[in-house]
Amino acid sequence: MKLYKTSEAIVIEKDNAYYHTTGDWESFVNDDQLFDKAAQLIAYGQAENSLRGKILAPLGEHQEVWACGVTYLRSKIGRQEESKAAGGSDFYARVYDAERPEVFFKATPHRVVAQHEKLAIRKDSTWDVPEPELTLVVTSSGKIVGYTIGNDMSSRSIEGENPLYLPQAKTYDACAAIGPCIYLTDQSFDHAAIGLEILRGKQMVFEGSIDIDQMKRKPAELVSFVYRACSFPYGCLVMTGTGIVPGNDFTLRTGDEIRITIEHIGTLINTVG
Repeated sequence: MKLYKTSEAIVIEKDNAYYHTTGDWESFVNDDQLFDKAAQLIAYGQAENSLRGKILAPLGEHQEVWACGVTYLRSKIGRQEESKAAGGSDFYARVYDAERPEVFFKATPHRVVAQHEKLAIRKDSTWDVPEPELTLVVTSSGKIVGYTIGNDMSSRSIEGENPLYLPQAKTYDACAAIGPCIYLTDQSFDHAAIGLEILRGKQMVFEGSIDIDQMKRKPAELVSFVYRACSFPYGCLVMTGTGIVPGNDFTLRTGDEIRITIEHIGTLINTVG
């Protein structure tokens, strides 16, 4: 099943049929039994053949977005490369093997864009990349109840200059995209392909893929550290890191189209504004 937040309703999709319901988004998703609740609404609801309204980012106005870094080997290598000149490369090697993962605050809801909306790159940055990430939907109790797609935009020039500049490299207006939906399942979700495509003037300028089973850390482990000393009354979303890192000779430009596909979830499409 897939769950959409739209401008007109909360929509559950199953087998290309859409079931619309109303209510407060945060209350709806902050439910440890979300899958069962959605299944029950389908069982007693009336199917429609289309979505109603504009697709919004699947988070509420009180939900925070957190992120985890250096969870894939390729990310570790990429971070070491970008920070080598500043003497910070050893930090990334250490955190990859450490018990404690890298966890950081990513965005408030007003800094997150939805499907087909424009992302931003900082004007004081010279090297910028998208980071395609499996994103966890987590309740206030710390239970993972769904999965979505996240784009953790990153200024590699700023982060590479000094690891202490990470908040500036990661958090700014339109620094993240999330969507288009939440994938609900009662099965384990530890194997799915992630694909990244970047188009410039309708020409492919980068493509890459990886499977989420290449993550060194499990989703539940990452959530446990995010929740270790923080409470989330409305639940939160947790990005799990990227395993797709464009080469050192690539940077995003205004007008680029970014397509992130995760198996079973769908495709998140945004342009750089």
